Amino acid sequence: MTRAETRERNRRALLDAAFEVVSRDGYRARLEEIAERADLTTGAVYSLFGSKNGLVVALVADHLRPYYEEIEQAVPAGLDLLEAADAFARYYRRSCDAPDVLPRMSLQITLLDMALHDPELGSRLATSIRAQEEHLVALFTGRPHGASVVTPRQAQRLTTALRALFVGLGQGVTLGLAPGADEQYFAAAARALASGLCRDPEEPTP
Repeated sequence: MTRAETRERNRRALLDAAFEVVSRDGYRARLEEIAERADLTTGAVYSLFGSKNGLVVALVADHLRPYYEEIEQAVPAGLDLLEAADAFARYYRRSCDAPDVLPRMSLQITLLDMALHDPELGSRLATSIRAQEEHLVALFTGRPHGASVVTPRQAQRLTTALRALFVGLGQGVTLGLAPGADEQYFAAAARALASGLCRDPEEPTP
């Protein structure tokens, strides 16, 4: 195994171990236990990620990357804005029924708690999440909507609103607090947001 392959194997082992320990213990997660689970030393954490916070930030990016890649597949080019919002909403609703939904929600809540306890980590997590969300901004930018196309600013505002909407609804579905919130419900909510935030400038305000 080459040095690069060994480094990537160690990186993967630490990320997997961190997911388990951080999801369970949050800000109380011990670096020693993470390293032990990965069959490595804490020195490997500092070598690969710089710090415990660096490991947590990398964990979030690693967790989100495949999610945004799947969204790009679920929302193909050629759709207008409302069709794209509809497709994204339906994809998100299906993800609420995935086998790993409980560990994912546990990690979301745990990371929020960690950010509240450590403002420096919270700032780094926010930066990392915004960087990942640029995939969604790019996904909506330039799509036709009425007589115009969606601008980057409109796409950014829509992405922020959709994230807030779907995180809340997704938690509600998982906890049984959103009865009747099926794919059609998610799609209708997304279309309404997209229509309001990306209004055609030539369309009169009701």
